[in-house]
Amino acid sequence: MRLYLAVFALLAAVHCEELFNGDQVLRIQAETEDHIQVLKELEKGVDWGLDYWTHGFSTERPVDIRVPHDSLYAIKDFLMENNIPFTVLINNVQELLDRERAEMVSNAEIERKTKSFNFAAYHDLETIYSFMDTLVASHPDLISKVKIGSTYENRPMFALKFSTGGEKKPAIWIDAGIHAREWVSHASAVWIADRWHCRKEDELPIALRFERLTYIATDFKENRAPVPSVLSQMDIFLMIVANPDGYVFSHISPREFHRLWRKSRSVTSNPNCPGVDLNRNWDAEFSGPGASDDPCGEDYRGPSAQSEIEVKNIADFITSHGNFKSFMTLHAYSQLLMYPYAYNGSNAPDQPELHDVATQASKALNSWHGTIYKVGSIFHTIEQASGASVDWAYQRGIKYSFAFELRDTGEYGFLLPSDQIVSTARETWFALRYIMQYVSDHPY
Repeated sequence: MRLYLAVFALLAAVHCEELFNGDQVLRIQAETEDHIQVLKELEKGVDWGLDYWTHGFSTERPVDIRVPHDSLYAIKDFLMENNIPFTVLINNVQELLDRERAEMVSNAEIERKTKSFNFAAYHDLETIYSFMDTLVASHPDLISKVKIGSTYENRPMFALKFSTGGEKKPAIWIDAGIHAREWVSHASAVWIADRWHCRKEDELPIALRFERLTYIATDFKENRAPVPSVLSQMDIFLMIVANPDGYVFSHISPREFHRLWRKSRSVTSNPNCPGVDLNRNWDAEFSGPGASDDPCGEDYRGPSAQSEIEVKNIADFITSHGNFKSFMTLHAYSQLLMYPYAYNGSNAPDQPELHDVATQASKALNSWHGTIYKVGSIFHTIEQASGASVDWAYQRGIKYSFAFELRDTGEYGFLLPSDQIVSTARETWFALRYIMQYVSDHPY
């Protein structure tokens, strides 16, 4: 028996991804307050190995949970015994992981041979940073790369600055990937970065000329192409990877433990549970409801406000600049466009205007593929969350603060197929473009 167990352990180490075959994502809908209390008790059971893809138990919206195969039957029995409705969103998580990994391997080989960059593919941190360097080198009069600090594991944190010149002009901040596993947010930000520039028509392949001119040219000022008109008044800062350490970890292995990693990679008080949820660590009602004090929790807030160097770097940069007028952060998934507050259900002072801007931006997004986004405050739309970046920005006078949850609504969750990247990015660009133009037209 000991020999058998030793051999099994060795095989598990070599072929560990196969052990996750059969994991499912369940969508659970609480219908009563009793259901909510039962599910909160379930959440405390760390032995089940549950991975919460969405958070916040409510009778108004479901929660998506990845359930390991070994716990699947017990969890389903538990839900049925308590009369809590659920459906299976993803029947076998491993199948999606296998497909994603195969696509990445194939794409990397094609890119290596053709020396090209495929926007309809997911890339690791090194490749994204290389793309940023290429973009800057190609457009030094428009784009620069700004290092705002280093991560816990000493990786650089870069933001792309799009500017036509001038010191500390009014500015817009956009970040992506503060949660490592939300890969479509990083990929969309890469595509969006590339859209800021556009070669002249005669420099484009014929197949791309109509597409680029139809959907991009309206954002460029006459005789100033390729610079968008908004840049004549404002600078844009785009951080494609706000959580580099977590993102690198999510690329280490196809195992869910790595690919579906959410947090940073700092050491915590529990040596078995590294990392902090960087979107619960901001100095905005820190340590309130909607964040965990358990280092093993997916939404662990950290020991103190802005204890995490990644959050501190961004906060310090924005504060020292002192002239940001908009703050936008890209997440996935759920198809939501939200504004403050996250920490409680009260209306922000600018709620009517923010709601109108978000509504019009969602209509712009919808105009491309017909994708429907829900609009509202973070608290009322998705979940209560203390220590959130959007609240922090708003409380520091950055009125036009928004959070996006990109595609989809659960069919693939965090494992959105790469063939949806460009469509996701393009529709997001339409919304961002509306907001940026609005901010430019409404100085304060």
